[in-house]
Amino acid sequence: MDLKQIQYFIALFEDGSVTRAAKRLNIVQPALSMQIAKLEDELHQTLFERGAHGMTPTAAGRLMYRLFLPIMRDLQHARMQLMQRDEIVTGHVSLGLIASVTETVLADALSRFHAQYPHVEVTVVDGYSATFIDLVTGGQLDAALINRPRARLSLDSEPLLDEEMVLATGVAAGPTLPSVIEFGQLQDLDLVLPTKRHGLRGVLDAAAQAADVLLAPRFEIDVLSAIVKLVETTRFATILPRIVVERSVQRGTMRAHPILAPRIVRHIVRISHPRRPPGAATDALIAIIADELRQVSSTDTR
Repeated sequence: MDLKQIQYFIALFEDGSVTRAAKRLNIVQPALSMQIAKLEDELHQTLFERGAHGMTPTAAGRLMYRLFLPIMRDLQHARMQLMQRDEIVTGHVSLGLIASVTETVLADALSRFHAQYPHVEVTVVDGYSATFIDLVTGGQLDAALINRPRARLSLDSEPLLDEEMVLATGVAAGPTLPSVIEFGQLQDLDLVLPTKRHGLRGVLDAAAQAADVLLAPRFEIDVLSAIVKLVETTRFATILPRIVVERSVQRGTMRAHPILAPRIVRHIVRISHPRRPPGAATDALIAIIADELRQVSSTDTR
């Protein structure tokens, strides 16, 4: 078994097709098939089931992928750091971002990043905090930005931003409320909130439990942009990070009400594997995203 065979195996596993994997690797299909066959002979394991619709990994193939992907990422990071000369950063960044970040600052952050680091490729995955913890642990992601969980993490964790969550209502059809809301008043409203799988809901439920308040939403939706659109045009209200609703507030379609007694604060943290520290490119992208978040946050709290 050599590194080239492992690289071929990972490409085939991820693409599910000899044609696509060979194109990705810039090799001919027979060469790829031959290397996979040699690998299976050496391991005495069938790694893929061949079918009319492509290559389906076996249990042995899935195990090999989980075992070798972190190793290949470690080698890639080492290669990136050794190749850096004259402050030229190269390589590939694989980053997980919660939706409240992707929907607010990702586009601007990527534009800035590409202008400064044009030789770096970036893959951004959108999803749940719990999912990102598993992906960073398994080596599928270099790092992730998540809502800080209540449970203790086995990963390295670095705080990036503490942000106020607000009650948001629509201007056109929303309820008439005071400018500032006490936490206990939230249970009397028709709420639209993320589901319990969402990291933001964990923040809300923890605050509600501490304040002995029952939050019983009429709708539960994990797509934050859909929540905002619904609240803009109906009597429903929501509780979201200020940065998520700020554009609608500036457009005049939503109102943001600070919540007191207690305030609700969510904590965005960066997570990475202690044995696989992020490379220079990952650090640079996260620094730009964090800067964009701070800029938006400071604007919102004017």
